[in-house]
Amino acid sequence: MFLYGARVTSTLAVTAPHHTPPRHRSVLAIGEVRWAAIATVLFLAGLGTKLAGGPSWSWWLLLLGCYATGGWEPALAGLRALRERTLDVDLLMIVAAIGAASIGQVVDGGLLIVIFATSGALEAVLTQRTADSVRGLLDLAPQRATLVLAGNREQEVDAADLRVGDEILVRPGERISGDGVVVDGRSEADQSSITGESLPAPKQPGSEVFAGSLNGTGGLRVRITRAARDTVIARIVAMVEQASATKAKTQLFIEKVEQRYSLGMVTVTLALFAVPLLFGAALEPTLLRAMTFMIVASPCALVLATMPPLLAAVANAGKRGVLVKSAVAMEQLSTVDTVALDKTGTLTEGTPQVVGDVDDDVLATAAAAEQLSEHPIGRAIVEAARRRHLVVPPAEDFRATPGVGVTARVGQRTVSVHRADSSPNGNTAVVVTADQRRIGVIELADRVRPSSEPAVRGLTALTGRSPVLLTGDNHPVALRVADEVGIADVRAELLPQDKVRAVSELQGKVLFVGDGVNDAPALATAHSAIAMGRRGSALTVDTADVVVVGDDLTVVPSLVALARRARRVVIANLVIAGAFIVVLSAWDLFGTLPLPLGVAGHEGSTVLVALNGMRLLSARAWRP
Repeated sequence: MFLYGARVTSTLAVTAPHHTPPRHRSVLAIGEVRWAAIATVLFLAGLGTKLAGGPSWSWWLLLLGCYATGGWEPALAGLRALRERTLDVDLLMIVAAIGAASIGQVVDGGLLIVIFATSGALEAVLTQRTADSVRGLLDLAPQRATLVLAGNREQEVDAADLRVGDEILVRPGERISGDGVVVDGRSEADQSSITGESLPAPKQPGSEVFAGSLNGTGGLRVRITRAARDTVIARIVAMVEQASATKAKTQLFIEKVEQRYSLGMVTVTLALFAVPLLFGAALEPTLLRAMTFMIVASPCALVLATMPPLLAAVANAGKRGVLVKSAVAMEQLSTVDTVALDKTGTLTEGTPQVVGDVDDDVLATAAAAEQLSEHPIGRAIVEAARRRHLVVPPAEDFRATPGVGVTARVGQRTVSVHRADSSPNGNTAVVVTADQRRIGVIELADRVRPSSEPAVRGLTALTGRSPVLLTGDNHPVALRVADEVGIADVRAELLPQDKVRAVSELQGKVLFVGDGVNDAPALATAHSAIAMGRRGSALTVDTADVVVVGDDLTVVPSLVALARRARRVVIANLVIAGAFIVVLSAWDLFGTLPLPLGVAGHEGSTVLVALNGMRLLSARAWRP
């Protein structure tokens, strides 16, 4: 059977099922993406034809195609909102684009269409990815279970049909089908996806197990304690879906004022057209004045005041190995004032390493006994011996006991490596004996990333308060890691729902950084969320607003600083764009603003705020 650390011949031996990550359908299968792509191609073709001196009818036709393909969905959404007595910026943008085309500014209108179509496509992609990953999370829990009947007979059943009190058989290497308690057998279970523990947890009669966790090298008989819909993994799915639905309501600042601005602009435009006509004014100059007002008061500059700085910051971060998924995510990141960090795989590397001073002979002897081991502790001991370039002698008569340790004959001695109680600092300890005589103790721990301490120091300087450590691991281990990186507030032994509660109870706007499936609900709940991309699960990566591709934590404070700078640029741009709109609108309302001058002023403000935002693309904007 599979035992602690090795695969030995047995009829019970099975191969651990391969878990296939959730498949994301092609982005081109999403309607919004296809329409945005077509609109962008038509816009670029029309712009290129115009710049190349092509006939006007050709580039007009291409740009009108851009209007149609990129604008029909926002127009339809705007009309639906209008039926519900709501005026949103989508319809306003379409009207502004059509108005621009009506006075010959068809390229400007096309650019506005492309911006809105692309934004909608990105939102649709992110929504679909999250939905796919939530569905993929359910694959962690197996669909079938081996139910134990009277007389120790076995029957394959659907895991969803398991009832509280049923007993199931979990063979070595299988995923556990339901939440329950071990009633027979000894093994170890990798439940890092649930609790975040870096090492497999020993399981014996009375131990709790979770659906979706991976059984180790021994067979287990488990009594089911929760129905399938109430398992921890099922509750993780529910929490992610609920939190993501709530968080989806987040908008850019400019979108929050769109209702009042849109209504005011339309009202004034209609008044400028209708009121003078009631008093006998001529149609053409009245229409020209109203159209001029609509152009100079349109929110094009306001939209560009917000989007280019944020998108430039997104691009700058991307060059540093940080994927920020949207402008909204960047804006949310700029307002965080509290940081919570996961431990395993975030502050630490997520794999056990030999730590402390270990005698070379003791390490080589232990490595000899463990060299056939498949257990993470055994692999860590062998790897440590290799790093020291020690000569590891061959071993014979290898035996392993689930949850206990391994024994092998090394030379003329019988060597055992057995798990002992954890050391006072929370490290995992194993005792090495030769011929039943203790020759040494080896300590192992999940090593802290070199980038963790400077990252914590940088985040503390930015927010004015030390980050909080939230982990499913035990208190001694959590305290040791917290002490190494400089964190004072430690909350350990947390299940996923406990992390959600902790994030919700923290004061201020919380940034949560994590990597595991068990972090996904907290990531979805937090004001802003960052996932470690190299170790992160598919669900975690898709739930988070930001993905750190290289797992370098020092980029997190740099990213927060960049987001804050982008927010300052956005505010400056809004002031500039607002000033132009106020001055030009007042000129048109109380004087006579020539249309060419109005268009020039409007376009000038648009270019000015766009160039100001582009400054965030420079290397100087990213401050390590």
